[in-house]
Amino acid sequence: MRAIFVALGAGIGAPLRYLIDQEVKKLHRSLIPVETLFINTVGSFVLGLMINSHGNWLLIIGTGFAGAFTTWSTFAVETHHLLKHKHRKKALLYLALTLVCGISAAALGVKLAS
Repeated sequence: MRAIFVALGAGIGAPLRYLIDQEVKKLHRSLIPVETLFINTVGSFVLGLMINSHGNWLLIIGTGFAGAFTTWSTFAVETHHLLKHKHRKKALLYLALTLVCGISAAALGVKLAS
């Protein structure tokens, strides 16, 4: 039953990530992949909000939704792509922004949930 709750959240998180990714790409071209930065920051905030929750809500929203909504693999491939094409400064900026924004958003979520 727990896996069904996770799948329910993931079934919402993954398509939402895709739709947001596509819309941000239409609206904004940037030196770094801002769509993934935005998605991972929002997902970190959501997980921070849910981290003290228990039971099914943590499974649905924390593990399922936030887990499927955020994307470490895309972040890793995009960073690798920047490095491969000798965009070291952009890669470092993307790496630093992802870490700072993600951790800050998670901390804010945890604080607001407390």
